[in-house]
Amino acid sequence: MNWKPSDQRYSNMIYNYCGKSGLKLPAISLGLWHNFGYDVSHERKQAICRRAFDLGITHFDLANNYGPPPGSAEKSFGRILKEDFAGYRDQLLISSKAGYDMWPGPYGEWGSRKYLIASCDQSLKRMGLDYVDIFYSHRFDPNTPLEETMMALDHIVRSGRALYAGISSYNSDRTRRAVAIMKELGTPCLIHQPSYSMLNRWVEDDGLLDTLEEEGVGSIVFSPLAQGMLTDKYLGGVPETSRAGKDKPSFRPDFLNDQNLENIRALNEIAKKRGQSLAQMAIAWVLKKGRVTSALIGASKPEQVEDCIGALDNLNFSENELKEIDQYAKDGAINIWAQSAELE
Repeated sequence: MNWKPSDQRYSNMIYNYCGKSGLKLPAISLGLWHNFGYDVSHERKQAICRRAFDLGITHFDLANNYGPPPGSAEKSFGRILKEDFAGYRDQLLISSKAGYDMWPGPYGEWGSRKYLIASCDQSLKRMGLDYVDIFYSHRFDPNTPLEETMMALDHIVRSGRALYAGISSYNSDRTRRAVAIMKELGTPCLIHQPSYSMLNRWVEDDGLLDTLEEEGVGSIVFSPLAQGMLTDKYLGGVPETSRAGKDKPSFRPDFLNDQNLENIRALNEIAKKRGQSLAQMAIAWVLKKGRVTSALIGASKPEQVEDCIGALDNLNFSENELKEIDQYAKDGAINIWAQSAELE
């Protein structure tokens, strides 16, 4: 049976202008960092994307190295585009990135012109697209002149491979420099994608959020749920099937020590008082006061997407709520993802 998206899909979502541009992003976007490699069935990936689009999520975020193996998420999404979203391309925002290790040899990572343009071409081929809506420099390259990286993004836009250019995980100072270069080239930097959550506030300490507001650049934050810590997944301990319970977790095991788990449970009680799940409160928190354009979520099943969308029902926080959250998420020394800006 052929699937058709809901006629009411846009009524479920808030859409925000991205910086000083005419482009609107959904307040919640779907990232394909996890659960879209060859280790997950096509049917599950398909169900997640279908439900997301039905709920008004128009933006799907990828990168060349998403998998496993690298490249497989883009291939998987390309199949979904062909089978489910054919005829809806102009209703979708699709983004990809390049910066991390992708192929052997000296030209397969970082920020050179050669790597970025070749990677963009490969991403388009994997997804079966003529263009992506946004193409990012995934990380700052300390060994390539910033001018070269930004000129590559400018070329990618001018050549029609992408409609807009963005950067990811650049600190405040480097962001200002990148924005200035792009402005001079005539291709504005549309958007920045940093990590940000109640437990990871480096963008506040670094001044990045202030910089983005001053420069008129939009923001889409990844890991607003702190890689699952700000969900109900760990309230009863660490399940063996979770990312943290595996032999090679993507974050340090000590993130889930007894004190941190106790603080997470306290945050969950605050969420209950607000009539929200912990995940909903965490998403609402990064979107508060309109400083963030979109929160980028991941999902392993459609129901998680549905839960996250529920965050939009209550984006307001009282001063007392914010202070109480800080007591457990900041002042309580659970700010465990406070990464050095040199690594961002």
